[in-house]
Amino acid sequence: MLTTLMISGCSMVYELIISAVSSYLVGDSTLQYSVTIGLYMFALGIGSFLSKFVRQNLWSWFVNVEIAIGIVGGTSALSLFLANLYLESYALVMYVEILAIGTLAGLEIPLLTRIIESEQKELRITLSSIFSFDYIGGLIGSIAFPMLLLPHLGYFATAFLAGTCNLLCALLIILYYNKKIPHRIVYRTIAICLLACMTAGMLSAENVGRLIEGGLYRDDVILIEQTAYQKIVVTKHKDDMRLYIDGNCQFSSADEYRYHEGLVHIPMAYAPEHDHVLILGGGDGLAVRELLKYDDVQDITLIDLDPGMTELCSTDKQIVALNEGSLLSDKLTILNMDAYQYLTDCKDVYDVIIVDLPDPNNEALAKLYTNVFYRMCANHLTEDGILNVQSTSPYYAPKAFWCIEKTIGSEGLNVKPFHLQVPAFGDWGFNMASKSELKLHHDLPADTRFLTPESVEAVFAFGKDEQDQSIRINSLTKPVLIQYYNDAVRNWN
Repeated sequence: MLTTLMISGCSMVYELIISAVSSYLVGDSTLQYSVTIGLYMFALGIGSFLSKFVRQNLWSWFVNVEIAIGIVGGTSALSLFLANLYLESYALVMYVEILAIGTLAGLEIPLLTRIIESEQKELRITLSSIFSFDYIGGLIGSIAFPMLLLPHLGYFATAFLAGTCNLLCALLIILYYNKKIPHRIVYRTIAICLLACMTAGMLSAENVGRLIEGGLYRDDVILIEQTAYQKIVVTKHKDDMRLYIDGNCQFSSADEYRYHEGLVHIPMAYAPEHDHVLILGGGDGLAVRELLKYDDVQDITLIDLDPGMTELCSTDKQIVALNEGSLLSDKLTILNMDAYQYLTDCKDVYDVIIVDLPDPNNEALAKLYTNVFYRMCANHLTEDGILNVQSTSPYYAPKAFWCIEKTIGSEGLNVKPFHLQVPAFGDWGFNMASKSELKLHHDLPADTRFLTPESVEAVFAFGKDEQDQSIRINSLTKPVLIQYYNDAVRNWN
């Protein structure tokens, strides 16, 4: 019963690791999780089918399966990262791992059932117990992975820990049922050696992670932090510091001012009032830095889901120097909660709402780019208030950009799209909107580094190759934006 519980939990963890790592490295989380689940279930069937060809030495076979799944599963995260770095066909490695783990997992329960039957136990009662523990183990693994294992251990240590559990199961069987296992001394030696290796891998996972992360990024990695919600990596090359969330660059210190001046100062120039400002996202504090240049801003509310992000960007000396300590301002209120939930519960209205969220590369983020979300934003705008949404690149992802524009407009808002050049990102776009007609009301602050009155006029012009109107609205029930965005990523890759 104990081994059943452990191996089921480990199998679930392997499945989640492969899905999560593939989403992190490749993107398109829906596809990665769907492929992993489908192949895994298929492989379970293959394993169950193959079990009928095992006619003798059932105990030895069970130990072999546990050792094999411990090796393959325990090294799964490391194998996937190495495949992404050094091999052309990442997908092939991913598929082989899923099939191998699924096939081995599919062998486990049939072998256990036959072992119990051969021991002349009460098969009816024991079978029900085995399946009960199997399902309970799956539940434990599926809950422990996102809530405990990944946030505290990361991908590598979690995989090594699960592999350690499988090898420990094998060792327990060898020791407890040693008389039933031929060559038990050999098995015991192999299991102990592999267990030691897996434990060493688990203890050195942080160093392994730093080496792997160093290969994924072109610059030196100076910080890695796995929060409950995302993986934050900070790199540095000479004077250029970059922050990545789940592998996607959020800013480069060399040119972030271009992005944040466009994000903040253009909507602020069109907003009649600046008293109350809401930022959704923007946990790096760079948008807040630009807002604090306005004396008439009375209060700023920043909603960022991840407390790890706002904590890092308010304490790390290098990031604080970049955002000029904006997250410590008396005018700022930080709430670490979901932006969608905040808009649902909040009763306040704002003169300016700035949506500075990561690109819509998964379902959770795409929800924050839907017509319902923009309707909620509009409900919290004053009659002359301005909404500004970062909207990815109109050049690299035109369908995604214009889908956002069309979705905002579907809620009856007047939309004014614009774009500008950010060297780290390329041509980057925004969609500004209001319930009323958009008119210029204010001049730019004196201390901008990029924007001028002349350049503000130019950002609203788009070239022919940056326009695409053959798109649909992004809704909660039909999240087409994910497909538009992921198609663009695949095309440019």
